[in-house]
Amino acid sequence: MSVTGKRGVGIPLILLHDAEGGIVTVELKNGCIYRGLLDEAQDNMNCTLKDCIKISSEGMESRVEIAYIRGSQVSFIVLPDTLAKAPFFNRIKMWRKFRGHAVYGANTAAIEGGGGRGRGRGTIAITPKTQSQQKRDADAMGKPFT
Repeated sequence: MSVTGKRGVGIPLILLHDAEGGIVTVELKNGCIYRGLLDEAQDNMNCTLKDCIKISSEGMESRVEIAYIRGSQVSFIVLPDTLAKAPFFNRIKMWRKFRGHAVYGANTAAIEGGGGRGRGRGTIAITPKTQSQQKRDADAMGKPFT
C-alpha cells in the first residue's frame, strides 16, 4: 500500500480502506444517507454496507440488509473516530520525515544532485578544493598547510 498517490491510492482512500469493519455514514449526491457497517470499499469509492439504515432526502427511514453504493454518487463519508489513532498516520510521519527514502531521507536531493523538481538528469559536479579552501580547512583543524 502506497502513502503517496503516484503509484498507488491516496491518503483518503487508504483511510477508507482502514475503516472497513467500522460503522460509517455515507451521504449521496441525491441527499440519501446510509449508516451501517462498512463491509468493503474499493479504490473508486464503491462501498458495500451491511445492516444499514437508509434515510431518504424526505426523512423516511428504512432498514437495508446490504447496500452497494456507487462511488461516483458519494457526496461525503463520515468515518469512525478511532481512525485518528490509526497506525497509518505513523507511516505518513515517517514518509514525510525521510521524504520517501529510508536511507537518504531529506538529503536525497543533495546526494542525487537535483533540487527535487523537474525532470533533469540530477548530475552533480565534484570539483577539487581550491588552495584557499584547503588552507582554511587546515587552519580550522590546527594543522599546517602543505
